[in-house]
Amino acid sequence: MSARFLGAGFRNLVFFCFSVLCLSRPVLALAEAPIPLQADPNPASDPVAQDVQSLIQEPEYLLDEEDRATAAESEAAENPTPIASEPSTEIPPAEALLQLKPLNGTTARFTDLLTPPAEVIQEAAAAQEQESEEATAYNVPIVLDPSVQGHIRFFNVSIRNRFEQWLIRLSHYRPLVDSIFSEFHLPSDLIYLSLVESGFNPHAYSRARAAGPWQFMKGTAKVYGLRVDSYVDERRDPVKSTVAAARYLRDLYDLFGTWPLAMAAYNAGEGKVMRALHTAQAESFSDIAKTRLIRRETKEYVPRFMAVTIIAKNPDRYGFPQNEIRPHEFEEVVVRRPIHFKAIANLTGISYQELKVLNPELRRDATPPDDVEYRLKVPVGTRERVEQLLDRAPTHKFAPLPIPVKVRQIRSEPESGHWYRVRVGDSLEKIAKRFKISVKALKTNNNLTGPTIKAGSRLVIAH
Repeated sequence: MSARFLGAGFRNLVFFCFSVLCLSRPVLALAEAPIPLQADPNPASDPVAQDVQSLIQEPEYLLDEEDRATAAESEAAENPTPIASEPSTEIPPAEALLQLKPLNGTTARFTDLLTPPAEVIQEAAAAQEQESEEATAYNVPIVLDPSVQGHIRFFNVSIRNRFEQWLIRLSHYRPLVDSIFSEFHLPSDLIYLSLVESGFNPHAYSRARAAGPWQFMKGTAKVYGLRVDSYVDERRDPVKSTVAAARYLRDLYDLFGTWPLAMAAYNAGEGKVMRALHTAQAESFSDIAKTRLIRRETKEYVPRFMAVTIIAKNPDRYGFPQNEIRPHEFEEVVVRRPIHFKAIANLTGISYQELKVLNPELRRDATPPDDVEYRLKVPVGTRERVEQLLDRAPTHKFAPLPIPVKVRQIRSEPESGHWYRVRVGDSLEKIAKRFKISVKALKTNNNLTGPTIKAGSRLVIAH
């Protein structure tokens, strides 16, 4: 009895499913157009999106006029280049999870009429994206957290045109940088640090007075063997500055042991990062990034590097072209006297602008006056012609450099008098002792009645 009862129940279930299939045909015809999901009309109201956007701070670059024009065009563009959208993280409405598909000849089961839940689709897309990311080999630590994703959107959308120019420029210098980093046994992906620093612009100059593609400060540049004076600034030399950057990065890695900490120290200085680690009793960059011991700029520096690395190593995925770019190549000519670029251009036919591009370290467009020998870079294939015609070039005469005057003369005072600017911690007694005069004379010269002096004010010193 129980077997017959079960058999009848099974037949009834099959008949019921068949009836549903037959009756659902009119409904399925209406369901051929998918039910659209309602998009959030105000995405800014999403607190998660606001948190991610609040982490993004545009890198502050002071570049040459050409880059400023490019940046202005990029920011003025109303319709950025369309890119592949990221998988949605919104949870769809319940009715969309059971959306019916139209019948076709291959439909075999009732469950085939239902689309997979949106969560399943998103998980599959995320797994595929993760698999694609893993296929790209990185030789420095890379994570894909919300901060990095925010910076990817910034470079890929907000400043897309400018970032494309950076990639093109980097491709021009890349063979050179790769060979130098290889000699120093550095990970090749560190080349993308130059994109974060300057977009590999040799003429980049920041408000902090850092210069060149690797944004060296003057003091650090001299420590690593770069020449910085009124005639030559080797921070702008793509070859010499890259060698200095390789040495500096290697030293930072030897000091901290991890690349995220080494990169943070490259941005903020090794002293600040070391103090932050000591104060927080931390061992990693992620630990000190959660504190207030380092600046926001440094906190964003490492995620920004990870973002540009992901884009630069997957340009096709983000829609950036990969055209063949002529590599940075040159020959050298020994010059033993100051000669201006224009004189060389007039004699040899080499473009004046090309000489400027090949020798960005020469601040006054001429070889320095006091160098016994200077190696001038010229286009490949022109060295012999330049050497033959170089003797005909006139010697360039530099305009005299302004002499910095630390002691300013006072017109109303005799020639023996001069100014002194009061510093923090100075007192009348200290200043009088320093210049070997009496406090009374110092007060008389400056019409002072009390013992108080203010830092920054100027005093007349008379012998």
